[in-house]
Amino acid sequence: MKRFIPIAAFTALLLAACGPDKPKPVDEAVPVTVATVAQKDIPIEIRAIGTVQPMSNVAVKALAGGQLERVGFREGDEVRKGALIFTIDPRPYKAMVAQAEANLARDEAQLRNAEADALRYQTLVKSDFVTKQDYDKFTAAAEVARATVAADRAALDNARLQLSYCEIRAPMDGRTGDLMVHAGNLVKPNDVPLVTINQVAPVYVQFSIPETNLDQVRAQRSLSDLPVAVSTKDGTTPLATGKLSFIDNAVDATTGTISLKGTFDNHDRKLWPGQFVNVALRVGKRDGALVVPAQAIQTGQRGQYVYVVKEGNAVEMRPVSVAMTIDQQTIVDRGLKPGETVVTDGQLRLSQKSHVLVKGKA
Repeated sequence: MKRFIPIAAFTALLLAACGPDKPKPVDEAVPVTVATVAQKDIPIEIRAIGTVQPMSNVAVKALAGGQLERVGFREGDEVRKGALIFTIDPRPYKAMVAQAEANLARDEAQLRNAEADALRYQTLVKSDFVTKQDYDKFTAAAEVARATVAADRAALDNARLQLSYCEIRAPMDGRTGDLMVHAGNLVKPNDVPLVTINQVAPVYVQFSIPETNLDQVRAQRSLSDLPVAVSTKDGTTPLATGKLSFIDNAVDATTGTISLKGTFDNHDRKLWPGQFVNVALRVGKRDGALVVPAQAIQTGQRGQYVYVVKEGNAVEMRPVSVAMTIDQQTIVDRGLKPGETVVTDGQLRLSQKSHVLVKGKA
């Protein structure tokens, strides 16, 4: 048996199907962080990782052998140039000096006697009381005695020099390291170092830069001293400022870099030999540069761009020309104007038709 839909019900279904469209939802505003395009003078710097090196490094060795009698410092102490830092038992060397002095006194007495004999025979030979041969003997004896005295004086000087080696003095101002030989031990001349002294004020910071930057560095250095600033390895804490003092005479062919050194006074001892630091070599300044945070710059298929916030919180995708990035700040050559607002966070959800809700400023 066939069933029929009443005409009234069919008409109601048809009207419901052909009713007006529901309104489309409006795009929600995208929450973003923004920053203002700034115009300011920016220093141009070359960044690198460097190591602190002592200005001078001396391994102190004994020049005389014997028992190490005294150590005049504690490990890690700073010492001044000329300070007595080691004493070797001087008694054997004092005995050598006394013996050399006695030998000299004896031979000087013999020299005086030989010279007196030669003088007497000089008078006698003129009167023909002695032969010329006898006179020559006494003259030769006086010459031998004179040479013996000269040798004795040299031996005495050497003995005194050896005695002076019993006192080892600091060759420079600096900081001592580990004590390698302790008091009571026997030391040998020119054997193992007793201690190493590093000069820590001033100090060097050695670093390397790409060879492509060499011409720029040399050109700027010919005009004025180039400042070098260093900070902690993580880059958060400035440590010291010095100046470029050395450019190596050759590029390392294996790495394509060249070694440089900066000199730092280091009076406050913030730099320590062997320490790794961040180095910033300033090679110029860019006046009136347009600067945005580095995170504002995006890269697409057509190059680099930023989102610029317009009136009504709409955004515009605008291509830019980037000069360089320094310290998380990007210098833009073209595409922006001072005072414009750019998006620094939240770009992934944006398009040309998006609107934004500003949540904060970078």
